[in-house]
Amino acid sequence: MTDLDLDKLARRTPPAADPSARGQALAAAMQAFDDAEKNATAAQGSTDGGRRSSMFNWIWSPIMNRRLLAGSALATLLVVPVAGLVTYELVRNGTVPLTAETEIATKPINQDVRARKQEAKKNDITAEETAVIVSRPEDLGGMTAKSKAAADANSGADADSGQATDMLAAEPAPLAESDDEKAAAVMSESLAVGGAANLQSLSRTIVQPSATADAIVMPPEDRERFASADPNPVKSVSTDPVSTFSADVDTASYSYVRGSLLGGSLPDADAVRVEELVNYFPYDWKGPETAETPFNATVTVMPTPWNKNTELLHIGIKGFETVATEQPAANLVFLIDVSGSMDEPAKLPLLKSAFRLLVGKLKDTDTVSIVTYAGNAGVVLEPTQAKERDTILSAIDNLQPGGSTAGAEGIEAAYRLAQKAFKKDGVNRVMLATDGDFNVGPASDEELKRVIEERRKSGIFLSVLGFGRGNYNDGMMQTLAQNGNGTAAYIDTLAEAQKTLVEEAGSSLFPIAKDVKFQIEFNPERIAEYRLVGYETRVLNREDFNNDKVDAGDIGSGHRVTAIYEVTPKGSPAVLNDPLRYGKEEAATATSGGDTSELAFLKMRWKKPNSDTSELVTLPVTDANAVADVNAASADVRFSVAVAAFGQKLKGVSALQDYAYGSILGLAEAAKGNDPFGYRAEFLKLVQLAGGLSGEKVE
Repeated sequence: MTDLDLDKLARRTPPAADPSARGQALAAAMQAFDDAEKNATAAQGSTDGGRRSSMFNWIWSPIMNRRLLAGSALATLLVVPVAGLVTYELVRNGTVPLTAETEIATKPINQDVRARKQEAKKNDITAEETAVIVSRPEDLGGMTAKSKAAADANSGADADSGQATDMLAAEPAPLAESDDEKAAAVMSESLAVGGAANLQSLSRTIVQPSATADAIVMPPEDRERFASADPNPVKSVSTDPVSTFSADVDTASYSYVRGSLLGGSLPDADAVRVEELVNYFPYDWKGPETAETPFNATVTVMPTPWNKNTELLHIGIKGFETVATEQPAANLVFLIDVSGSMDEPAKLPLLKSAFRLLVGKLKDTDTVSIVTYAGNAGVVLEPTQAKERDTILSAIDNLQPGGSTAGAEGIEAAYRLAQKAFKKDGVNRVMLATDGDFNVGPASDEELKRVIEERRKSGIFLSVLGFGRGNYNDGMMQTLAQNGNGTAAYIDTLAEAQKTLVEEAGSSLFPIAKDVKFQIEFNPERIAEYRLVGYETRVLNREDFNNDKVDAGDIGSGHRVTAIYEVTPKGSPAVLNDPLRYGKEEAATATSGGDTSELAFLKMRWKKPNSDTSELVTLPVTDANAVADVNAASADVRFSVAVAAFGQKLKGVSALQDYAYGSILGLAEAAKGNDPFGYRAEFLKLVQLAGGLSGEKVE
C-alpha cells in the first residue's frame, strides 16, 4: 500500500458499527477471559535443564568468544561510527536520506505541489472532500470524545474496518515536503489515533494558507550589472602633464549605494562612482553673472586629510540658473518599462508615483506623451498638453506590468512621438524609466548606443531613471544617458523622486551647456604626480578636448559639478615614480616657461544647447587658491572631500586603506553646515552603517 493509498483511506469515513458484531466480539472476549482463568494453575516454562539454542549459535559462539576477538573488535570500530552518524542525522534533520525517495526534497516546491494535486485528482481526492472532513468532525468516526468512547466499546467492528485502522496506526505518516504535505500527514495521524486535540490541530493546519509555496528556498539570483572601471592611477607630470575628462552630473550611484547600505550590505565596488556621490549634494559654489558664460569655476588647494604629504586640488563648477518663468517649453515623452520584471513595489508602483510628481511640476504649455514597452511597444498617450493633467495622470495610473522587455523597439517609438511634437525653441527629451532588463531585441550596449547617438543629432535628448534591485542594468543605463546628452538617476524612494524630478527639475530638464569638457595641465616645477578622483568612465584623450565631434556631458540650469585631484608636490616623500634618466623632465620644464607661481592651468570647453561650435574659458591655479589647513577651507569644500573619501573607501582605493570611517565621519560632521533637506545628515548615517558593516568601530 502506498502513501497515497493511506492518505485516501485517512480521508474516508469509517463504516458504522454493527450491533451483532459488537455482541459477538464481547462474547469472544468473555470466553477468552474464562479460558485464561481455568489455565491459571498450569505449569509455565520447560523442565529441561538448559536453555534451548539453535545449532548455529552453538557453533558460532565459541568461535567468536575464543578465536576471533580481534575481528569482533574491528567490527565494533566500523559499526559505532556509522551508528553515530545515523544518530546525528536523525537529531539534526529528523530523517536520514537513505533512499532515492527522500531526494524529492530537492525539487522546487511549486513543482511538488502541482504534481501532488495531479496525483490526487487521479485518486479521486478533491479539495471538497478535504473541506467536508474538516467542517464535519462528526464524520471522522472516533475523533471526538463521544465517538472515541463508542469506538472503545465497539471492539468488534467488522474485519475490513479494523484492518484498515491497524494499517493506518502502524504505518508512519509520509515525509512532508511542504505545508500541504504537512497537513496531509497530520490528517493521517489524527485519523489513526483519534482525539479532539488532534482534530483541533488538524483544523488549524489545513485552513491556514500555505506560506511555503511562495517562500524563497534559495537566495534570488543577482543579475545586476555594472560597468567595471579601475580607479584612476597615479600619473607622473613629467610624462603625462595633461588630464582631460567630461562633465558628469549623474547621481544614480549615490542612491544605489544608499539602498545597499540601508539594506545591510556594502555595495559592489563597481557600483560606486565617486564623482556621482560627490555631485549628489547641493553646494554653494559661486555661479556666473550672466547666461553668456554658462558656468563659473571655484578652485581651492588644500592639504589632503588622508595623506599629509599630498594636496587636493578642488574644482567647483556652478551653472547659470534660469528663472522658471523664462525656461523654454518642454516636449517630454515618458518611455515606461511595463515588462514582467517591473512587477515589484519598488519598480512600477514607485515609477507611477514619481511621474505623477513630475506632471505636477510642468507648465500648462508643456507636452507629455507616454510610450510603454513589454514584448511590443505601444503608445498609451499621444502628445497632450500638461494642462490636461487628469488625462495624463489617468494614463499613468492604468499602467500594468506584463511581458518581456523589447527596450530598443520602445526607444524607437518614443523618438517618433518626440519628433511628432517637436518644439523648435524648446526642450525635447525622452525620459526612459526602467530596471534596465533589456532581454528582447537589440540588447547590446553598442547597438543601443548607435541608435541614441543618431537621435541626439536631431535635438532630442534622452534621460534615464532606474528603478528596483535584482536585475538592475547600471551599465546599460550609463551608456544610454551618456550618449543621449541626458542624465541618469536611480529612484529608490519617493523622496528621491521628489528630489530628482521636482526640486532639481530645472537642472534635469533644461540644459544650459552641452559637451562640457575639462582639461588641466600641471606645472612640473611644482607638481610631481597627480590622480583624478573618480570620473573613470568619463576620461577623454588629450586630443578630444579640441575635437567638437567628440561627445561629452551636459550641464543643466543651476547644476553643480565638482572635480578633485590628489596632487603630490615636487620633492614630497609621497612621490611614487622614479625620475627619468634621459631628459624628459628638462623638456617638460622648458615647456612650462619656468613659471613657478602657477600650480596648474584649467581649461573648460562647452557648446551652447543649439550650437555645434564650442567655446573656451581658461583659469590659472596659483598659490592664491591655496589654504594652509584643512579647516581653513570652506564647509562645502570639506564636506565634498569627506564624500569623496567615503566613495574611495567603498571602492577599495588603496590610498584610503588606512583612513578610517570614523575619520571620514568626523570630517563630514565638522563640515555639515546648512542642511535644509537633511541630505547631509543622512550621509552621516550612511558612513556609520558602512563602518559597522566593515567591522570598524565608528564614533
